[in-house]
Amino acid sequence: MKTTEIGRRGEAAVCDWLRTHGYVVVQQNFCIRGGEIDIIAENGEYLAFVEVKTRKPGSLSSGYDAVTEKKQARLIQTAAVWCAAHPTQLQPRFDIACVVMQGKRILSVDYLENAFDTTGSDFIF
Repeated sequence: MKTTEIGRRGEAAVCDWLRTHGYVVVQQNFCIRGGEIDIIAENGEYLAFVEVKTRKPGSLSSGYDAVTEKKQARLIQTAAVWCAAHPTQLQPRFDIACVVMQGKRILSVDYLENAFDTTGSDFIF
């Protein structure tokens, strides 16, 4: 299975997880030059910008470790562009979802709300 297909399956699993937890998925794969947000979802109080990382069982690095400060900065910049085009009263938040997948089977979805914030960023929401 190609990496893009693995990523898409992981994102689909997270969308399902979000819906079962009361979120509405607003957009998937929002892209600008230099950045992409996998999932944008809202739950009535928060606008969650979700980074999805899919791994195999026993992977040496966790999905959380893959969201480096540089990746966080790109996500924040991309989210600022999205918010400028889609004004909202909801509080923005950055979440990370780690999906463990074996073959075509999803084994687990681990979801971390408010995984990082915009402290130190030039962007204000």
